[in-house]
Amino acid sequence: MRRNEKPSGTKQAAFPADTFRFFRELGRNNRKPWMDVQRERYRAVVVAPLRALLDRLTPAVIRLDPNLDASGRTNRNFSRINRDIRFAADKTPYRTHMYLKFPDRSAPSSDSCELYFGVSAEVVTAGFRAYHSGRQSRLSQVARPRAAQQGRWLQRQRRRLGGDYESYWYASERGEWTRHDGWPVDPAEWKKLKGWVVRRKLKPAAATRPGIAQEIERVFRDVYPLYRFVSSVKWNA
Repeated sequence: MRRNEKPSGTKQAAFPADTFRFFRELGRNNRKPWMDVQRERYRAVVVAPLRALLDRLTPAVIRLDPNLDASGRTNRNFSRINRDIRFAADKTPYRTHMYLKFPDRSAPSSDSCELYFGVSAEVVTAGFRAYHSGRQSRLSQVARPRAAQQGRWLQRQRRRLGGDYESYWYASERGEWTRHDGWPVDPAEWKKLKGWVVRRKLKPAAATRPGIAQEIERVFRDVYPLYRFVSSVKWNA
Protein backbone atom coordinates (compact mmCIF):
# COMPACT_ATOMS: atom_id res chain seq x y z
CA MET A 1 0.00 0.00 0.00
CA ARG A 2 1.42 3.41 -0.94
CA ARG A 3 1.87 6.01 1.81
CA ASN A 4 -0.99 8.27 0.66
CA GLU A 5 -3.38 5.52 -0.34
CA LYS A 6 -6.45 5.41 1.91
CA PRO A 7 -7.97 2.23 3.29
CA SER A 8 -10.91 0.90 1.32
CA GLY A 9 -13.44 1.55 4.09
CA THR A 10 -13.67 2.91 7.58
CA LYS A 11 -15.13 -0.36 8.89
CA GLN A 12 -12.51 -2.56 7.26
CA ALA A 13 -10.79 -4.81 9.82
CA ALA A 14 -7.25 -3.63 10.49
CA PHE A 15 -5.62 -7.07 10.35
CA PRO A 16 -6.53 -10.41 8.77
CA ALA A 17 -6.29 -13.57 10.86
CA ASP A 18 -3.28 -14.55 8.76
CA THR A 19 -1.25 -11.80 10.46
CA PHE A 20 -1.23 -13.81 13.66
CA ARG A 21 -0.66 -17.11 11.86
CA PHE A 22 2.33 -15.50 10.18
CA PHE A 23 3.91 -14.52 13.51
CA ARG A 24 3.26 -17.97 14.99
CA GLU A 25 4.85 -19.66 11.99
CA LEU A 26 7.76 -17.21 12.07
CA GLY A 27 8.36 -18.19 15.68
CA ARG A 28 8.73 -21.82 14.59
CA ASN A 29 10.72 -21.07 11.41
CA ASN A 30 12.88 -18.09 12.32
CA ARG A 31 15.38 -18.50 9.49
CA LYS A 32 16.22 -16.48 6.40
CA PRO A 33 15.28 -19.17 3.83
CA TRP A 34 11.77 -19.40 5.30
CA MET A 35 11.40 -15.62 5.39
CA ASP A 36 12.61 -15.26 1.81
CA VAL A 37 9.75 -17.49 0.68
CA GLN A 38 7.25 -15.64 2.89
CA ARG A 39 8.34 -12.11 2.02
CA GLU A 40 5.28 -11.18 -0.06
CA ARG A 41 2.98 -12.66 2.56
CA TYR A 42 4.74 -10.55 5.22
CA ARG A 43 4.19 -7.43 3.15
CA ALA A 44 0.52 -8.27 2.61
CA VAL A 45 -0.52 -9.30 6.13
CA VAL A 46 1.86 -7.22 8.31
CA VAL A 47 3.26 -4.21 6.46
CA ALA A 48 0.14 -3.22 4.50
CA PRO A 49 -2.25 -3.41 7.50
CA LEU A 50 0.16 -1.40 9.64
CA ARG A 51 0.41 1.29 6.98
CA ALA A 52 -3.37 1.36 6.60
CA LEU A 53 -3.68 1.70 10.37
CA LEU A 54 -1.20 4.59 10.33
CA ASP A 55 -3.38 6.37 7.76
CA ARG A 56 -6.51 5.77 9.84
CA LEU A 57 -4.94 6.91 13.10
CA THR A 58 -3.01 9.93 11.83
CA PRO A 59 -5.86 12.51 11.92
CA ALA A 60 -6.74 11.63 15.53
CA VAL A 61 -3.08 11.56 16.57
CA ILE A 62 -2.40 14.99 15.04
CA ARG A 63 -5.48 16.41 16.73
CA LEU A 64 -4.17 15.06 20.01
CA ASP A 65 -0.72 16.61 19.48
CA PRO A 66 0.47 18.18 16.20
CA ASN A 67 4.06 17.53 17.25
CA LEU A 68 3.66 13.74 17.12
CA ASP A 69 5.46 12.24 14.13
CA ALA A 70 3.19 10.45 11.63
CA SER A 71 5.45 10.73 8.60
CA GLY A 72 5.44 7.01 7.81
CA ARG A 73 9.18 6.40 8.03
CA THR A 74 10.70 3.10 9.10
CA ASN A 75 12.23 3.31 12.57
CA ARG A 76 10.31 6.51 13.34
CA ASN A 77 6.81 5.09 12.79
CA PHE A 78 7.47 1.43 12.02
CA SER A 79 9.75 -0.97 13.82
CA ARG A 80 11.99 -3.28 11.80
CA ILE A 81 11.36 -7.00 11.70
CA ASN A 82 15.08 -7.67 11.19
CA ARG A 83 17.05 -8.07 14.42
CA ASP A 84 20.60 -6.88 15.09
CA ILE A 85 22.09 -10.19 16.20
CA ARG A 86 25.69 -9.03 16.65
CA PHE A 87 25.44 -8.77 20.43
CA ALA A 88 22.40 -10.99 21.03
CA ALA A 89 22.54 -14.39 22.69
CA ASP A 90 19.51 -15.39 20.62
CA LYS A 91 20.72 -15.36 17.02
CA THR A 92 17.31 -15.65 15.37
CA PRO A 93 17.28 -13.02 12.60
CA TYR A 94 13.67 -11.77 12.87
CA ARG A 95 11.42 -10.32 15.55
CA THR A 96 8.07 -12.01 16.07
CA HIS A 97 6.30 -8.70 16.69
CA MET A 98 5.96 -5.29 15.04
CA TYR A 99 5.21 -1.81 16.35
CA LEU A 100 3.49 1.27 14.99
CA LYS A 101 4.92 4.28 16.86
CA PHE A 102 4.11 7.98 17.17
CA PRO A 103 7.13 9.75 18.71
CA ASP A 104 7.76 13.42 19.34
CA ARG A 105 8.95 14.76 15.97
CA SER A 106 11.30 17.26 17.65
CA ALA A 107 13.05 14.65 19.80
CA PRO A 108 16.18 12.79 18.64
CA SER A 109 15.62 9.18 17.63
CA SER A 110 17.60 8.02 20.69
CA ASP A 111 15.19 9.82 23.06
CA SER A 112 12.30 7.36 23.08
CA CYS A 113 8.93 8.68 24.26
CA GLU A 114 5.93 7.67 22.20
CA LEU A 115 2.39 6.44 21.79
CA TYR A 116 2.42 3.00 20.22
CA PHE A 117 0.51 -0.02 18.96
CA GLY A 118 2.09 -3.48 18.93
CA VAL A 119 1.08 -6.72 17.24
CA SER A 120 2.43 -10.24 17.85
CA ALA A 121 1.21 -13.81 17.59
CA GLU A 122 -0.53 -13.90 20.96
CA VAL A 123 -1.47 -10.34 21.88
CA VAL A 124 -1.92 -6.80 20.62
CA THR A 125 -1.13 -3.83 22.83
CA ALA A 126 -1.54 -0.08 22.70
CA GLY A 127 -0.33 2.61 25.04
CA PHE A 128 2.54 4.85 26.01
CA ARG A 129 6.22 4.11 26.63
CA ALA A 130 9.39 6.03 27.39
CA TYR A 131 12.99 4.89 27.75
CA HIS A 132 16.06 6.48 29.27
CA SER A 133 18.70 7.24 26.63
CA GLY A 134 21.28 9.08 28.73
CA ARG A 135 21.60 11.97 31.13
CA GLN A 136 20.14 14.42 28.62
CA SER A 137 17.02 12.38 27.87
CA ARG A 138 13.62 13.80 28.73
CA LEU A 139 13.03 10.96 31.14
CA SER A 140 16.01 12.24 33.11
CA GLN A 141 15.76 15.97 32.54
CA VAL A 142 11.98 16.47 32.51
CA ALA A 143 10.15 13.59 34.14
CA ARG A 144 12.43 12.72 37.06
CA PRO A 145 12.36 16.14 38.80
CA ARG A 146 8.67 16.49 37.97
CA ALA A 147 7.83 13.15 39.55
CA ALA A 148 9.55 14.21 42.77
CA GLN A 149 6.99 17.00 43.11
CA GLN A 150 3.91 15.44 41.52
CA GLY A 151 3.45 12.15 43.35
CA ARG A 152 -0.23 12.88 43.98
CA TRP A 153 -0.83 13.45 40.27
CA LEU A 154 0.77 10.11 39.48
CA GLN A 155 -1.39 8.41 42.10
CA ARG A 156 -4.50 9.93 40.48
CA GLN A 157 -3.44 8.51 37.13
CA ARG A 158 -2.98 5.10 38.73
CA ARG A 159 -6.52 5.26 40.09
CA ARG A 160 -7.86 6.51 36.74
CA LEU A 161 -6.21 3.89 34.56
CA GLY A 162 -5.19 1.06 36.85
CA GLY A 163 -8.29 -1.04 36.26
CA ASP A 164 -7.84 -1.31 32.48
CA TYR A 165 -4.15 -0.68 31.93
CA GLU A 166 -0.98 -2.54 32.80
CA SER A 167 1.95 -0.47 34.08
CA TYR A 168 5.55 -1.55 34.55
CA TRP A 169 8.93 0.14 34.75
CA TYR A 170 12.60 -0.72 34.45
CA ALA A 171 15.55 -0.03 36.72
CA SER A 172 19.21 -0.76 36.15
CA GLU A 173 20.54 -3.11 38.80
CA ARG A 174 24.15 -4.34 38.63
CA GLY A 175 24.30 -3.28 35.02
CA GLU A 176 21.17 -5.20 33.99
CA TRP A 177 17.71 -3.84 33.32
CA THR A 178 15.14 -5.28 35.72
CA ARG A 179 11.38 -5.06 35.23
CA HIS A 180 9.14 -3.91 38.09
CA ASP A 181 5.38 -4.30 37.82
CA GLY A 182 3.21 -1.43 39.02
CA TRP A 183 3.19 2.36 38.90
CA PRO A 184 6.35 4.34 39.74
CA VAL A 185 5.01 6.93 42.18
CA ASP A 186 7.83 7.04 44.74
CA PRO A 187 10.63 9.58 43.99
CA ALA A 188 13.15 6.90 45.00
CA GLU A 189 11.84 4.73 42.16
CA TRP A 190 12.18 7.57 39.66
CA LYS A 191 15.82 8.11 40.61
CA LYS A 192 16.67 4.68 39.18
CA LEU A 193 13.92 4.46 36.54
CA LYS A 194 15.20 3.69 33.02
CA GLY A 195 11.92 3.03 31.25
CA TRP A 196 8.16 3.14 31.78
CA VAL A 197 5.33 1.45 29.87
CA VAL A 198 1.58 1.86 30.37
CA ARG A 199 -0.45 -0.27 27.99
CA ARG A 200 -3.74 -1.96 27.35
CA LYS A 201 -3.59 -5.59 26.27
CA LEU A 202 -6.07 -6.96 23.75
CA LYS A 203 -6.60 -10.39 22.25
CA PRO A 204 -5.63 -10.75 18.58
CA ALA A 205 -9.30 -11.16 17.63
CA ALA A 206 -9.89 -7.54 18.64
CA ALA A 207 -7.53 -6.38 15.88
CA THR A 208 -9.50 -8.26 13.20
CA ARG A 209 -12.82 -6.61 14.04
CA PRO A 210 -14.17 -3.30 12.78
CA GLY A 211 -13.46 -0.53 15.22
CA ILE A 212 -9.88 -1.39 16.20
CA ALA A 213 -8.67 2.05 15.09
CA GLN A 214 -11.29 3.72 17.30
CA GLU A 215 -10.22 1.51 20.22
CA ILE A 216 -6.59 2.56 19.77
CA GLU A 217 -7.64 6.20 19.57
CA ARG A 218 -9.36 5.83 22.96
CA VAL A 219 -6.23 4.27 24.43
CA PHE A 220 -4.09 7.11 23.09
CA ARG A 221 -6.41 9.71 24.61
CA ASP A 222 -6.29 7.90 27.95
CA VAL A 223 -2.49 7.68 28.15
CA TYR A 224 -1.65 10.99 26.48
CA PRO A 225 -1.40 12.84 29.84
CA LEU A 226 1.38 10.43 30.81
CA TYR A 227 3.20 11.17 27.56
CA ARG A 228 2.93 14.88 28.34
CA PHE A 229 4.13 14.34 31.90
CA VAL A 230 7.28 12.60 30.72
CA SER A 231 8.10 14.60 27.59
CA SER A 232 6.67 18.12 27.74
CA VAL A 233 8.71 20.96 29.21
CA LYS A 234 5.46 22.95 29.54
CA TRP A 235 3.05 20.94 31.65
CA ASN A 236 0.29 21.61 34.18
CA ALA A 237 -1.19 19.12 36.65
